[in-house]
Amino acid sequence: MKEYHIAVIPGDGIGNEVAPEGVRALDAVGELTGAFRLRYDYFPWGCEYYLRRGEMMPKDGLKTLESFDSIYFGAVGFPTVPDHISLRGLRLPICQGFDQYACVRPSLLLPGIPSPLAGKKPGDIDFIVVRENTEGEYTGAGGRAHRGLPIELALETSVFTRVGVERVIRYAFQLARSRPRKKLANVTKSNAQQHSLTFWDEIFEEIAPEFPDVTTERVLVDAMAARFVLRPESLDIVVGSNLFGDILTDLAGAICASLGLAPSGNINPERTYPSMFEPVHGSAPDIFGKGIANPVAMVWCGAMMLEFLGEKVAADLMVNAIKAVTAERRVLTPDLGGRAKTSEVTDEIIAKARALAK
Repeated sequence: MKEYHIAVIPGDGIGNEVAPEGVRALDAVGELTGAFRLRYDYFPWGCEYYLRRGEMMPKDGLKTLESFDSIYFGAVGFPTVPDHISLRGLRLPICQGFDQYACVRPSLLLPGIPSPLAGKKPGDIDFIVVRENTEGEYTGAGGRAHRGLPIELALETSVFTRVGVERVIRYAFQLARSRPRKKLANVTKSNAQQHSLTFWDEIFEEIAPEFPDVTTERVLVDAMAARFVLRPESLDIVVGSNLFGDILTDLAGAICASLGLAPSGNINPERTYPSMFEPVHGSAPDIFGKGIANPVAMVWCGAMMLEFLGEKVAADLMVNAIKAVTAERRVLTPDLGGRAKTSEVTDEIIAKARALAK
């Protein structure tokens, strides 16, 4: 039996509530399929760790994580620590340090879940955003000068390299090629950002001939935001920069009814380093401690992790169990109009997985 060594970082807020539920679901499908075993190490890194130690994770944190098969991450950020410290102290160093350059974020309207968009039904919203994940607007290039003076200056510079742009665009093309519709939309704002995103568009056009079976289009990010709302059924794969991918996927979670349903994977496609799987929803301080956080995104991240590790049967079982739960609309958390607790939803997902495995 295969064994995978998983680093679990619950992080902050509801990450501490949904990460254990995800682990329960992972163990259940491992038992049901009999194909693998997961061995976990837990790391208490995050804002509480920062308040005690003055750092979000130890200085040798990446060295500690490097040998793991994968990283299962809850959430980062809490009002006790400024956001630019928490994000840049934990999540970004892992994504950038492990060259997890493709952030893959599926958007799927699940059975039984009504979209806030009128008339949309399951099957109408089924696309994936590929977000460049290691450079662009999140590199931290820039600085502050003349603090507190009338001439105070703040400068933030986006960084785009040919290698960085080529590889994430090529990843998006390969993903589009693997799907039935084989469509790829390139999202930029090159009419305004005449150097960096014109560069991105040029590279996209250079790579496109390598994939003649993939239909392509170029869309400005503001137009794409409108299209997410007006015609999400027209989308298949969308690729964009770090910032645009981040913003658009929050909107994607909203049109699918809840960020509590939105998973993501921070992928190192070459597998030189471990990849990291985390929900899109963040730490949700407003509901932390109430036991009502939706565990679906975390469980779905587990399915993405298993598929990446090569355990597709177990991954499909997890996703199908999620769909069976939402289709019934009987056990749902408050964000979806239900009254269930976090653990009750996980219990139901595991029960459905058991029934589907028979």
